[in-house]
Amino acid sequence: MGNTLFDKVWDCHVVHRINNGPDVLFIDRHLVHEVTSPVAFLGLKNRRAKVLFPDKTFATADHNTPTKNQHLPVKDPLSANQLKALEENSKLHGISYWGLGHKKNGIVHVIGPEYGITQPGATIVCGDSHTSTHGAFGAIAFGIGTSEVEMVLSTQCIMQPKPKKMRININGKLNKGVTPKDVALFIISKLTTSGATGYFVEYSGNVFKEMSMEGRMTVCNLSIEMGARGGMIEPDKKTFDYLKNREYSPKGENWKKAMRYWLKLKSDKNAIFDKELDFDGNTIEPMITYGTNPGMGMSISNGIPKTINQNSEAKTYNKSLEYMNFNEGESMLGKKIDFVFLGSCTNGRIEDFRAFTEIVKGKKKSPNVTAWLVPGSHKVEEAIKEEGLLSILEEAGFELREPGCSACLAMNDDKIPAGKYAVSTSNRNFEGRQGPGSRTLLASPLVAAAAAITGHVTDPRTLY
Repeated sequence: MGNTLFDKVWDCHVVHRINNGPDVLFIDRHLVHEVTSPVAFLGLKNRRAKVLFPDKTFATADHNTPTKNQHLPVKDPLSANQLKALEENSKLHGISYWGLGHKKNGIVHVIGPEYGITQPGATIVCGDSHTSTHGAFGAIAFGIGTSEVEMVLSTQCIMQPKPKKMRININGKLNKGVTPKDVALFIISKLTTSGATGYFVEYSGNVFKEMSMEGRMTVCNLSIEMGARGGMIEPDKKTFDYLKNREYSPKGENWKKAMRYWLKLKSDKNAIFDKELDFDGNTIEPMITYGTNPGMGMSISNGIPKTINQNSEAKTYNKSLEYMNFNEGESMLGKKIDFVFLGSCTNGRIEDFRAFTEIVKGKKKSPNVTAWLVPGSHKVEEAIKEEGLLSILEEAGFELREPGCSACLAMNDDKIPAGKYAVSTSNRNFEGRQGPGSRTLLASPLVAAAAAITGHVTDPRTLY
């Protein structure tokens, strides 16, 4: 029996196997931000411990950062304290810190790939559930808790039970207007938010092979939303071309050595998965969520599905529709929108801004919509300007903000008011996720752009 891609990466990082227990796994890259790290660093201080490998640890500020006037002091005292703590702890332990004002600052899961910190065959962790993003490069990447952050800081290892393996195959040709975000929301709608619990998912098939690296990151980012421990995609020429000559990528002979390893990172033909699913890419339409979890998604042209039974799941379903003030059978098309958010570690990359701009070019933003366009990093921000996208966006009535997590989880000033509807390109639509009482509709950059122009939920295919 052959090995899966996941097996190959996992097994070569096992330091010790505990009988009837978890594996002790070596971690190649540890990404740190200001929210989950303060208590972990405090734990080190109380134990008089140090960071074992500072060169394998990278810190950035993203969750609490304002997206306007970043040159001014942060007003919120809690946010300011967390940012200051990360800066001081990074300096104390000799960790690279890219805080506000630093040219490399940005969302942790955007800058990791941008600078070549993320590499095929690596193990990558961060105190953030959407660390699964980095699996797009053929890495094993997953989120960890605060106590585990402390464990990795002090030992560069973590104890983890080895997950089961799932492969999701999607072949066929995606239709016009269908993006990687739609593919991910489609999968989650089929599996539900718990359908991949206990698994690490490998995405396979020509739909993923034809995706850009940005698109693959979007899909892997959302793996966690169907309960998976993470997701990964076999590295290929696109992966290697993306990484070549980036700051932290191998150079010269080290690149050749890395390539010899990276080219072996693929599931064997006779590899066995614990579960395997197949979908037809031709059937996927632009998607949008209608409820309060990412699994409550539907094709934008359909009606809100009706409750099948009256069990506890149905009660949750009905509660969700009540919160959103929607009814079974209703069409999502034409629903009034108050806010549009383009950004986050899911859709804050240059490809997402290109897609958004493609729809709004030559049109005007609806006066009834407040739009927050937030790049995932300064690199993305620079590309938006250099490619001429900013002038198109400004002509259409949009304003570009500064990098950060922004309205994804409302830990900064970017909060959707209670009762207001937001089409968001982020990853979660839980009750109050984007602000107390806010109502979130997850969608692609194309659907977000269409809503920003028309002021209501609109099929982007009608605006080409």
